[in-house]
Amino acid sequence: MTEAELVSKQPQPKTHRAEQRERPNIPNRLKREFDVPQPDCVWCGDITYIWAGKGWIYLAVVLDLCTRRIVGWHLSKTMDAGLVVAALDKAYQLRGKPQNIIFHSDQDSQYASVIFQQRMWRYKMKQSMSRRGNCWDNAPMERVFRSLKSEWVPKGGYQSFIDARKDIGSYLMGYYNYVRPSMEPWAIASNCGRKP
Repeated sequence: MTEAELVSKQPQPKTHRAEQRERPNIPNRLKREFDVPQPDCVWCGDITYIWAGKGWIYLAVVLDLCTRRIVGWHLSKTMDAGLVVAALDKAYQLRGKPQNIIFHSDQDSQYASVIFQQRMWRYKMKQSMSRRGNCWDNAPMERVFRSLKSEWVPKGGYQSFIDARKDIGSYLMGYYNYVRPSMEPWAIASNCGRKP
């Protein structure tokens, strides 16, 4: 890297305090079993924020754990339950309305909302949630956001919401899904039959 005059953009590691508490009504069904045998069995979701124009915008992403591909996403100026529902709706339609999926997320209020739980029931999905304050329970999603922010998003953010939507969509559905190599050992060792 020194010879090529390359500088790492990777952020410094953070310290997290892990807790063991689950939500009483939504257990942690996934339990860090990230090696999934076939597509459309387990999806993960999460939310992050990105600077655009003069304020924050919010990105919800749905990841298929087997293929490690983004199957749905939505960008919004508000971080409400509609954000995660829209991302889930897109994934459900794009993947041909699959059945019996486990959907795993952290304990954000958007995923615990009545409207999101109604979608789980309508789509016949089982909901799973990480233990409180335990980011390792949803590590594949944390990796997606770290890659997005360290490799792609401009250092000062985007000029506008429209610019952000176009560029982030290009990254998630193009570069991340089809160009970027999967460096994670659990992605390389995956045995699933990959779908385009």
